[in-house]
Amino acid sequence: MEWLIPVLIVVALVVIAGIYLWATYNSLVQLNVRVDEAWSDITVQLKRRADLLPNLIEAVKGYAAHEKAVFENVTRARAETLSVAGPADAGVAEGHMQQALKSLFAVAEAYPQLQASQNFLQLQQSIVDTEDKIQASRRFYNGGVRELNTKIKVFPNNMFARNLGFHEREFFEVIDGAAISEPPRVQF
Repeated sequence: MEWLIPVLIVVALVVIAGIYLWATYNSLVQLNVRVDEAWSDITVQLKRRADLLPNLIEAVKGYAAHEKAVFENVTRARAETLSVAGPADAGVAEGHMQQALKSLFAVAEAYPQLQASQNFLQLQQSIVDTEDKIQASRRFYNGGVRELNTKIKVFPNNMFARNLGFHEREFFEVIDGAAISEPPRVQF
C-alpha cells in the first residue's frame, strides 16, 4: 500500500502534463489556422486590387497617353503583388504598389476632365475601399502572428512547440516605409 501514493502522484502529474500538452497543442493549431485564414484574406484583397487596376489604368490612359512609364510601373507592381510567396515578398511588393499608385493618381490630378468622369471616380473609390480592406486584413494577420509567435516563445511551450511542428511566422511589414508614409492622394 505504501507504493500506491507515489504511483498516484506520478499518474496525476502525467495526466496534468497530458492535459496541458493537449490544451496547448489545440490552441497552437487554432492560432495557426487563424494566421493562415488572415493571410488568405490579404491575398484576396491584393487580388481584388490587382483586378481593379487594369480598369483604372484604361480610364486614365485615354487622358494621359504620354505617361507611359507610370502605366508600366503600375502594371509591373500589379504583377509583383500577384506573384508574392509570403509576407516578406508581399511587403516589398506592397511598397512598390504604393509608389505606383501615388504616381498614377498624381497623373490623374493633371486632368480635370478625368477627375469629373463617373467611371474614374467609381474605380478610384473601389481602390480606396480595397486599400482600407488590405490595411485591416494586414492588422488582423499581424495580430494573429503576434499571438502565435508569443505562444510558441513562452515557457514551457518553447520546449516542445517546435517539436510539434509549430514555427514562428513572419509579420506582413512593408519593407520600404517611405513608400507608404503618405497614402495615395485620391481626394481631388
